[in-house]
Amino acid sequence: MSNRRDFLKSTTKAAFVIPFVNLETNKYDLAKLSTAVLDGDDYWKLVRKQFPLKDGQTYFNNGTMGPTSSYALDKMVHHMMHYAREAATVDYKNGSGPELLSGYFPYIELREKLGAIVNCDYKEISLTQNATHGMNFVGNGLNLKEGDELINTNQEHGGGYGAWQLLAKRKGCIYKQAIMPEPANDPQEIVDAIFKEVTEKTKVIAVPHIISVYGTVMPVKEICAEARKRGIFTILDGAQCVGHVKVDVKDIGCDAYYSSLHKWLLAPAGSGLLYINKEVVGEIWTTLASYNWDNEEDHGFRLMQGGTGNPAQMVGYEAAVDFFNAIGEEKWLSRIHELGAYLREGLKSMNHVTIHSSVNEEMAAGITTYSVEGLTGPELQKTMWEEKRLQPRSVGQEYLRHSTHIYNSKEEIDKALKVISGLS
Repeated sequence: MSNRRDFLKSTTKAAFVIPFVNLETNKYDLAKLSTAVLDGDDYWKLVRKQFPLKDGQTYFNNGTMGPTSSYALDKMVHHMMHYAREAATVDYKNGSGPELLSGYFPYIELREKLGAIVNCDYKEISLTQNATHGMNFVGNGLNLKEGDELINTNQEHGGGYGAWQLLAKRKGCIYKQAIMPEPANDPQEIVDAIFKEVTEKTKVIAVPHIISVYGTVMPVKEICAEARKRGIFTILDGAQCVGHVKVDVKDIGCDAYYSSLHKWLLAPAGSGLLYINKEVVGEIWTTLASYNWDNEEDHGFRLMQGGTGNPAQMVGYEAAVDFFNAIGEEKWLSRIHELGAYLREGLKSMNHVTIHSSVNEEMAAGITTYSVEGLTGPELQKTMWEEKRLQPRSVGQEYLRHSTHIYNSKEEIDKALKVISGLS
């Protein structure tokens, strides 16, 4: 009974605190980020202040989930508070209860901003919850039949192969996996491994743009060009890509591309993107059908019918895009690669460390996966935390995956390298 009373007391206190949450809005200023004349580390120290990350701890697991900036969080919280307080007023003035929802609106401005980032028309973009949704919308929308071949790789994220295995079981398609080299340092080896599996029955090649476990940046432009010659539909898993590396869907030449922007673009959870080329989108059936399920004017809107959702999350999504644009794509992406390369360079000199990611810097960015002799991945992760409060992520029992992003610093990477060096 006493535990229950303590719980009720704590939740009552929390109820009084929540309306007065202060994210210290004076700490962020998008105009200052875009116009700052600071150089090098001074600029990135300013960027670090834009995040409510706890001092004394270092987050190196952006490949799973990116922390949201104070700017985006503040936009979300204020939106939630406004609509919670003014629900009746909003509904009375506009006669539009759905304004308290999301999933029924085209969000054209946000889609235009995303189209500018990945280089396509906004009508080719659907807003989804995540990469898995995008994969399933395309997989379920294709007119596939028994005997059609679908090619993945053996290094897919779990959310990158499910739809294709389901189609194999449901429709009698043939599911195949191309064996990727590990580590991968030669783009041609990857292309050869994929097309080794292709036959005249191959209808879909669905591969990652960046391999989730190892961080390998795949030669997707070459893969899509060869597939196009053979009349094969290409869909790329870009879960790890938008906000991490340059994504130009027209230059890549894929038929479809999906991504989770809660990772490297630092948008709130539930921020996904699906691109389908306008030349093929008419062949994709709607998976979730609502009011506009048959909209031929805006196919991107047609494919994002989701019913009731969280409009505050959409506000945070757009704020995250604005935050990205304030810093600038080139500066943002270059910093991620700079820090990733700095970590890899430090690891190369350690004889007790094996790097499983690519050390070809044209095939690498912010993810570095490695192992340390004599330690499992979970043991290494625990050591990092206990010694220096560093949090990369163990993947499986063998590896540690280390993500670097704009809120990280070389000093934090040096701490990690010092820990690893001491394990020899």
